[in-house]
Amino acid sequence: MTGGRRLRAARLSPIDLARLGVAGLRARPLRVFLATLGIAIGIAAMLAVVGVTTSSQAHLDRELKRLGTNLLTVEADDEHGGLPAESTRMVARIAPVESVGATGRTGAAAYRNDHVPAPETSSVEVLAAEPALAATLDVTVAAGNWFSPATTTYPAVVLGATAARRLDVPKVGLRLWMAGEWFVVIGILEPATLVPELDAAVLVGWGAARTYLNFNGRPTTMYVRASEHQVAAVRDVLGRTANPESPQHVLVSRPSDALAAKQATDATLSGTLLGLGAVALLVGGIGIANTMVISVLERRAEIGLRRALGATRGHIRMQFLIESLLLAGTGGATGVVLGVVAAGVYAYSRQWPAFVPTWATAGSMVAALLIGAIAGLYPAVRASRLAPTAALAG
Repeated sequence: MTGGRRLRAARLSPIDLARLGVAGLRARPLRVFLATLGIAIGIAAMLAVVGVTTSSQAHLDRELKRLGTNLLTVEADDEHGGLPAESTRMVARIAPVESVGATGRTGAAAYRNDHVPAPETSSVEVLAAEPALAATLDVTVAAGNWFSPATTTYPAVVLGATAARRLDVPKVGLRLWMAGEWFVVIGILEPATLVPELDAAVLVGWGAARTYLNFNGRPTTMYVRASEHQVAAVRDVLGRTANPESPQHVLVSRPSDALAAKQATDATLSGTLLGLGAVALLVGGIGIANTMVISVLERRAEIGLRRALGATRGHIRMQFLIESLLLAGTGGATGVVLGVVAAGVYAYSRQWPAFVPTWATAGSMVAALLIGAIAGLYPAVRASRLAPTAALAG
């Protein structure tokens, strides 16, 4: 009491608290670096997983939007030699069907030249292709052209992206040897997302396949585009329409379902990886707690001197809590930068749209600060309970 009034403890401003925290951390740079590294690794791992997952999903969503979800495939089992020759025309009569294209196995083999031994087929399949196939699948020709009414009966081929690489055909105009005939390469396709089987295929015009490759004219796979709102109804009648005599031997599928399943698989895997990132973040929090406990033990004399000079328990508590939050905040900010960069680099390498959600970056910082507060609470309370005399004596 002074002049009838009680003395009131001074309050430290946020700037003063920040200065105290920075001063305490600057005295132990190596320990601070190791403690923040644990938090940074945990945050970076979690954010990178979220970024890669969202980028992958954005890529798949963009592909689905571009290619559409209204594509259906009709396949005949190998034992029955394909679908009826008139199946394409019958399916085209279904009212909601917008376009139909088909391929048929020819049994031929393709070679880079006529000196390649017969067994060395480069693992490519030679398929007959209807002219409407490209429009139905919405495939892009990377070089050259798709079949025209003239070239569909001419000894010419269009190569899938993988087939062109395996046969060492970098450009159009070169020739391939098939069934004792030279076939000119008139086109090379971009990779087909919904129909990857075309990537390793050598496509020959329907008429040319019958003339030069002894193709029987029976489709083995049919691709059908239907109205968006009638896909399920068309799917139900495709088998009976394509092969009325043996609908049980027809398999109808929707390629976009595979991409949807891939998204679900990616989400499951991402959940596992996020769990590992959370474990790394927890380990980082334990590292901060350990650092702060040791700091309290080493700075007993400092704590005692500050208490003797008038610092309250609240001042001491806030000082160590601020140090813990600064450790976690620095580690969290570093982890956010590393995670965003890692996700961006990976997305760029896969040619995906790089996308890291705002909620993920904000949530990462909140998680880091929360871990820092929890990890620093016990050491801060322990430091505030030290009696000035005992601390100075220790």
